[in-house]
Amino acid sequence: MIVLTGLVPAGVIAGATAYGASADIPFLQSVNTAKETDATQSATAATTTTSAAPIAVAATAPEPVAAPPAPAEPALPDSVLAGALGVPGINVTAYKNAESMLAVSDPGCGMYWALLAGVGRVESTHANDGQVAADGTLLQPILGPVLNGSLSGNNVIMDTDGGELDGNATYDRAVGPMQFLPQTWKRYATDGNGDGKADPQNLFDSAVTTGKYLCDGGLNMRDPIQATKAVLRYNNSMAYVANVLAWSVGYSTGIAPVASDLPRIH
Repeated sequence: MIVLTGLVPAGVIAGATAYGASADIPFLQSVNTAKETDATQSATAATTTTSAAPIAVAATAPEPVAAPPAPAEPALPDSVLAGALGVPGINVTAYKNAESMLAVSDPGCGMYWALLAGVGRVESTHANDGQVAADGTLLQPILGPVLNGSLSGNNVIMDTDGGELDGNATYDRAVGPMQFLPQTWKRYATDGNGDGKADPQNLFDSAVTTGKYLCDGGLNMRDPIQATKAVLRYNNSMAYVANVLAWSVGYSTGIAPVASDLPRIH
């Protein structure tokens, strides 16, 4: 059994602490002035002194000191091909868009973009390294293997959508960059890019639909145990969970997972 010791939340959320600084305010002090004596007067002649009236000085407040900026999220390469933690820019946009949408529709879920990125990495290597149009539609549809029992470890799943989404009217197959079975997609499908439709072959739609699916049942993704339960419903394999969460932690911290964090998914 793979034991998960914890889950680092997507993005480092730092509250900026405002602080002030005290400083001595400059002031002028009254001084005594002496009347000048005539050079011809005797050295013993008395001089008359007068005290100058205090000079009023307006207090000047110190310049406010700006609060320290929140730590920036780790910089990621713009492509999977550029490094172990590469995430194409449009994929990051889609994952963060899903996080924002779910923060409104299901704030108790605590969904964060790095968890969605972990799923996207394992399921399709981020839509084949971001091979999508500007609106998030895949340039080439992604279809999983036909679930007819021919592959070891895959169940036989008869058709549930008449071939509408997967092009097969006999057996089902997973569709899109987040690899939804047609029946599951139809239950959770959500429009993520605002074009009025939910398409499993669209990156924005798939990302927010994945979040909705993981959050179902009141699960909180900030709790490692509940997050594990959610990812298991995506694929009932602890090796799968370990891979998704390892990549998620990597995207949250900027530290790529090591080989031992990525057990083979059977």
